[in-house]
Amino acid sequence: MSDVVLMMDNISKNYGPREVLRVERLSFAAGRIHGVMGPSGAGKSTMLRLLNLLEQPTTGRIFYRGQDVHAYRPRLQLQRRMAMVFQKPVLFDGTVFDNVAYGLRVRGMRGPDVSGRVVDALRWMGLEPLRRARALTLSGGEAQRVALARALVLEPDVLLLDEPTTNLDPNNVALLEKLIREASGRNGTAVILVTHNVFQAKRLADQVIFLYEGRVVEEGPAAEMFRAPKDERTRAFVHGEMIY
Repeated sequence: MSDVVLMMDNISKNYGPREVLRVERLSFAAGRIHGVMGPSGAGKSTMLRLLNLLEQPTTGRIFYRGQDVHAYRPRLQLQRRMAMVFQKPVLFDGTVFDNVAYGLRVRGMRGPDVSGRVVDALRWMGLEPLRRARALTLSGGEAQRVALARALVLEPDVLLLDEPTTNLDPNNVALLEKLIREASGRNGTAVILVTHNVFQAKRLADQVIFLYEGRVVEEGPAAEMFRAPKDERTRAFVHGEMIY
């Protein structure tokens, strides 16, 4: 049985009087890619923020390896077991090497250990020739690979991806998808990928979660979801019909 890394139990999230997300129960397993699909406003990014402990749920609990996240003290230790890559990469005006090394240095690592891990990550991402380049001079695809390298060099238990290929050309999309697929198997990382792109979810995901109006409409193995969705709203979405 797959190792469950994160679990959401009876979660709701409200902004004022408006409930934007409600999840009865969802599990995210090590070494698996979980695709979270749905139209704009379905609650996908809210789910990621809750899982990354950037926000607290209004009700319900989140468990990390069976333990309630509220029991972790300090919470920062748990947050450092996760890494997130956004749609638009956020890099600082230093070298590619320094950007990738940043998270390790924040965690107190210094010297050869940092250099070795950063160089390995850069090679993996095909970025070693750019290690001394200024990060803010990179193309969009290169910048997103730096952001992914910065996340993966930490060897996280959970990698959260929020529409990471939206603004990229097809070649860079294919490359990023290859690297994401490798990440899920290389260290047994649980990958949670938010995407509105049905084809991307079909290419990458082992499990698929379909959100609509803040609710989990359907969840299950990707092959089954795309071949024979049980809910009419899921069927409409995976067949490219607009639903709002």
